[in-house]
Amino acid sequence: MTSSGCRTDIQGYQVFPLRICYQFMINYCYIILDRFSGEAAIVDPAWDLEALQGKLQEMGARPTMILLTHSHYDHVNLVAPLVREYDPKVILSRQERDYYQFSCDNLFAAEHLDQIRLGETLINCLLTPGHTTGSMCYLLSHSLFTGDTVFVEGCGICTTEGGSASGMFESIQRIKRTVEPHVSVFPGHCYGRAPGCSLASVMEHNIYFHLESKRQFVDFRMRKGQTNSFAFK
Repeated sequence: MTSSGCRTDIQGYQVFPLRICYQFMINYCYIILDRFSGEAAIVDPAWDLEALQGKLQEMGARPTMILLTHSHYDHVNLVAPLVREYDPKVILSRQERDYYQFSCDNLFAAEHLDQIRLGETLINCLLTPGHTTGSMCYLLSHSLFTGDTVFVEGCGICTTEGGSASGMFESIQRIKRTVEPHVSVFPGHCYGRAPGCSLASVMEHNIYFHLESKRQFVDFRMRKGQTNSFAFK
């Protein structure tokens, strides 16, 4: 596990990205710290419980919330031990919970445009299906946590159960309409650039933000002959 720095914005919260490796998987999970209350939210906790707990202890943070962008195992596998240890609320979209029958203690189903408070920090829920049927992004004043919906370099695959390239197109259009260009993007995986790029930069360099036709987008995302799941161009 390595820490990738932090960002503090004018609203009084900090974001701590954690790069965590397990076999061939590299995930980013995040700790959001509300500086006024000391409360923390953990986004997509994965793989290395000891490292995550060590970071929380170093920060002196109280984890009161877990934010899940979707229910794939590499984004949720630390939920149960964290709930046992800290008793936080666990937030997941209702669509994701119902479709995949995901369950855990302290689970709260969120709807599109729900607002959640972490101390003094406001978190907005954006339903962004495509990678899964109920993928959700979490929008703060200067930060967007995208899971496997949007990467800096591309977007998530749409071939797993409940995935939809058409849904992914609509979700990216929603992000373009909803999120301000200055907002920093924090995805679940990175493939060259570090997390925290501005949405303006993502929109400039990410090919999926340039495809204005749904048919063109779907054909490109689902094209044959891709060398691997991360062949974005």
